[in-house]
Amino acid sequence: MRRFKWLSVIVISFFILSCGKSLPELKGVDLKAWKDDSNGCQHKRSQMTDAIKKEKSKLLALDELQVIKLLGRPDRNELFKRNQKFFFYFLEPSDRCSEHDASPLKLSVRFNAMGLAKEVTIE
Repeated sequence: MRRFKWLSVIVISFFILSCGKSLPELKGVDLKAWKDDSNGCQHKRSQMTDAIKKEKSKLLALDELQVIKLLGRPDRNELFKRNQKFFFYFLEPSDRCSEHDASPLKLSVRFNAMGLAKEVTIE
């Protein structure tokens, strides 16, 4: 009886842990180069703009930690009303770079109060 309980706990734990959603693959986006190009200062992200435009819908419904795991820490984040949060990833050099544009292109991910990506835009 005791052996059955432990076996049940192990089997149930395995099923619970294996049900997680895997991270999507963003075709045409070199994620290592993306993460290394903080604030878009090295112009690596600007070369991936077309690919990220095509693949941005794959980011929808991911939670905050999954987006961070996939794209790295955001260049900027913003808290908004009703517990909404925005992550910004600059595709062109931001004002934190030595050479920057007046209004750089950026990937914006909006999270709802539940922490899931609700809207992904390039602005």
